[in-house]
Amino acid sequence: MAKRLLYTLAWGLAVCQVACSQKPKQQEYTNPILPGWNTDPSCTFVKELDGTFFCTTSSFLALPGIPVFASKDLVNWRHASNALTKEEQLPELSRRGLEHEGIWASTLRYRKGMFYLITTYVSWIDGWGPIVLLFTTKNPYDDSAWSGPIRIENPANDIDPDIFWDDDGKVYMAVAAGIYVSEIDINKGTATEPFKIWNGTGDRNPEGPHFYKKDNWYYLLIGEGGTELNHTVTIARSRNIRGPYKAYEDNPILTAKNTEEWFQTVGHADLFQDASGNWWGVALATRSGPEWEVYPMGRETVLVPVQWKENKWPSLDMVRGKMSGPLPPTDRQVPGTGAWVDAPDKEDFAVGSSLPRHWFFWRPPKQNLFTISPEGHPNTLRVLPSRVNLTADEKYDPVNEGLGFLARKQTASVFTYSIDLLFDPKVADEEAGITVFLTQTQHIDISIINVKSKNEKEVTRKLRFKAETSGKPDVHAPETRIRSIPKSWLKGPIRLAVTATRDHKYEFSASSAASRMRSRSLDMPALRLSLVVTDLLQEPSLVSLLLRTAAKVRHLRTSVDGGILHLPRRLEREGLSRHKFQPTAGEDNKDRSLREI
Repeated sequence: MAKRLLYTLAWGLAVCQVACSQKPKQQEYTNPILPGWNTDPSCTFVKELDGTFFCTTSSFLALPGIPVFASKDLVNWRHASNALTKEEQLPELSRRGLEHEGIWASTLRYRKGMFYLITTYVSWIDGWGPIVLLFTTKNPYDDSAWSGPIRIENPANDIDPDIFWDDDGKVYMAVAAGIYVSEIDINKGTATEPFKIWNGTGDRNPEGPHFYKKDNWYYLLIGEGGTELNHTVTIARSRNIRGPYKAYEDNPILTAKNTEEWFQTVGHADLFQDASGNWWGVALATRSGPEWEVYPMGRETVLVPVQWKENKWPSLDMVRGKMSGPLPPTDRQVPGTGAWVDAPDKEDFAVGSSLPRHWFFWRPPKQNLFTISPEGHPNTLRVLPSRVNLTADEKYDPVNEGLGFLARKQTASVFTYSIDLLFDPKVADEEAGITVFLTQTQHIDISIINVKSKNEKEVTRKLRFKAETSGKPDVHAPETRIRSIPKSWLKGPIRLAVTATRDHKYEFSASSAASRMRSRSLDMPALRLSLVVTDLLQEPSLVSLLLRTAAKVRHLRTSVDGGILHLPRRLEREGLSRHKFQPTAGEDNKDRSLREI
């Protein structure tokens, strides 16, 4: 028996030696790896945590914010945690400023058992002055484990901070528009007078700096050209962190500028290694084609293989939808309870449950507006109406009022999103529904609203379709439509739905959710997806639940019980699959931007 066991162990060891010494095979994967609004990615590999990759992206005014994603294989990503979850962590986030303010680009790094996430809060309310924030944790799978933030001095007064530890233990912070570097104390939050090291290759907006030390060279990776069609990734290096830095003669090392590629605006990259020593790069990109007109999911995170030989410059592959590289073996054994980025949503709001980690509010919420399974209404989400609608008014004060609004990112080109809504308003202009949301000045809503009769003595529930386009004044807003609701529907939940189609449109509809038989639906106008696209930072396209009440109402006498809220990520069109790729060349080019890859 002992001899047999010995043979078994020896054979197992031999197999491991052979298998473990093999290089990863070239495998195909699909971009984007983080679909939907996931801009300015920064990633790191942590061997000590079971060989796991971690990435973070920008979150602007969303709370929870600063999402952190985890993967074992670079393909299957789970929403591991959010570093920013409480209003008291960043009270400034509640203020009413511009819609593209908030948390901008971050850098995520791991050192000696600790994760460091450095970022900036950007606002113009008090004039330009980005606030640098440093979050830390030893457990990236737990929201509450993130400590801080510590506020780091920002003497260069700019954005996109990078954090870098040199071999002597000194810690440096690099920021955009310079690039400027300061030595920082991560415990005290102090920073030395900045020194300028490189201004890029001459294009505008040198930003998004990241340091890497390799082969005794300091490599500096940055983005240039702005985050639009001229976006590029460039690199320089020096033997001393203070410079001088020599630019690579074949810059840019990554771009889609002046190409016909499907993935455009490629830039703001970060580089990291895997367990086998292979280098990888992540960057932001839009699935827009060079037309750059229809990309409702905004800037997404893409992955490219990197070849980086000793003492040489890194070489990055062109971003495409279908790529191949030396990926780690497929492994979905990622800890935590967060959603997979490509998974469908179907929520029934079980008693004692919490909102899904990937759902969020626009600015910090007033918690009394949202209740899961309130007494007498199990398996529902109750949302109390806020005073204003999504567009709000001049008197709107987000610090004290809040907004009856809850969202998740649009992560698929073709999808159906629906809610089953129980809504019994008592006052005129009370409203509940769903929205396709870009900003508070750019959204499309379908809702149930209490409308006054012609004699203004009675109120009646109606179905309303309305688009807000003041954030894109060059687009003509479609006519608001109000439809009567069949009386038979008013006895139970009403299903409101929005579907994104293959012909670049959003379709809105309403139907009875209570009928066992398929009921007829009330269809509203179909709108082109470009209605919720902007050339200003390409902010998110969200599919969301909205509720509001009239400005004159002081005492709310109604609430909304959301029944079952369906947010299906699955594709409800025949023949479509999350992993189907559409070519970037040929006749198929014309329709590629909204097809599911």
